[in-house]
Amino acid sequence: MSARKRRRQIFWVITRHWWRAAIESRFGFVGITARREIFARELRYAFEKLGPAFIKLGQLISIRPDMFPPQYVFEMENLRDSVTPTPFEEMKTVFEKELGKTAEELFQSIDPEPIGSASIAQVYKAKLAFDYKPVIGDVMPAGTELAIKMVRPGSEEKIRADIAAVTPLVNRLHKLKPLKRFNMPQLLQEFADSITSEIDLRIEGQTSDRFAFDFKDDPYVTTATIVWPQTSKSILTMQFVEGWHLHESEEATAAGVDARFLAIHGADVFMKQVMVVGRFHADMHQSNLLLTPDGKICYIDFGIMGEVKEEHKEAIAQILAATVYADAKRAILYSADIGLVVRDEEREEVIGKVSALMKRTFSKSPRDVRGFAIGFLSILNEQRVVVPRGFGLLVKALVVVEGCAQTVYDDIDIVEAAESFTTELVLKHMMRPSRLYKKIPLAIDAAIAELIG
Repeated sequence: MSARKRRRQIFWVITRHWWRAAIESRFGFVGITARREIFARELRYAFEKLGPAFIKLGQLISIRPDMFPPQYVFEMENLRDSVTPTPFEEMKTVFEKELGKTAEELFQSIDPEPIGSASIAQVYKAKLAFDYKPVIGDVMPAGTELAIKMVRPGSEEKIRADIAAVTPLVNRLHKLKPLKRFNMPQLLQEFADSITSEIDLRIEGQTSDRFAFDFKDDPYVTTATIVWPQTSKSILTMQFVEGWHLHESEEATAAGVDARFLAIHGADVFMKQVMVVGRFHADMHQSNLLLTPDGKICYIDFGIMGEVKEEHKEAIAQILAATVYADAKRAILYSADIGLVVRDEEREEVIGKVSALMKRTFSKSPRDVRGFAIGFLSILNEQRVVVPRGFGLLVKALVVVEGCAQTVYDDIDIVEAAESFTTELVLKHMMRPSRLYKKIPLAIDAAIAELIG
């Protein structure tokens, strides 16, 4: 299909769903929240129809609460990424091209029927042909079951063709005043830049190994071991992990797994990722977590990671503590230290709105973190407060952690689970020698003023 025809197709699919949303929202006569939810849902439907590039674009929107209203961010979580698989005869040529051997030579056996098929990659089961000593962990003996993630041939070219086709349309839409603040050309450029790393599966493998190293001393955390001799740019070979997805927690419990403990521990692991390690898994939806028969949480699919700068950790600890204790003033005060700055003339109004939001969402148990996050981001959006990208991603990730935990048990309160951790963390930061050293002159001045006065 030519770029012009594809552009026309994109235009009409999006326009059709826009009209559906306009009719359902009575052409804007419903409340702003309901209107955004309707338009976000129809945009998701359009993206699913338009294929891989738009599914990936939607996934990018889902981690950019700094750029888009929360209704769009959270709706894009629901994008379905399941397509008809490419025949194995076509897929197995990738082995010869990138590893120089046939699938039969590389593996003891491989099942030609994929166990997963998404827009960019497919996953197959196979068996290891030789004993392998991984970067972290024990020797994997020959015959170990493997999962092989493979990029579909031509995926990158198709996505880049779609980007080229849609760019003129996006540039025109950007000129419209209501859409200007979303800066869609910037998002599209960011998307184009991310494709190179997205389809280089070696990056995902390296991130997985780094996560395994970070949590090597946690007896309840594991990852899929990467088999590097059989991994390349388009092939990621890893240990196949048996286990239950979170919605199958009743089966895990029946098998003797303490699913409730693991769900709560998962929230603790997230806090450690953010506040201790400084890197966090930012795409922890249900299919990326497994409860294993030996009572562990297995983290997989490290395609999206967030980072926390060392100098921001104290502020984040204070914000988390303020959230735990429903202290809106403290949350806004420390948010400024990581770039979320509310103008002086609007600060009291924002604090009042956030305080009221905390009362609504935190007044019952379990506290509604998702409701608070959507409300908080909506307040910032309405006040035109710039949300730093890292902060927005962190808020979004916290909501996903809550969703994962409550998939296992809907009464789990992750704010309560985080209470002791955040309190300990704040005390630790407050007692740092460098911080105390800075505070000593202020304390002396205050003491002298008190004595003199």
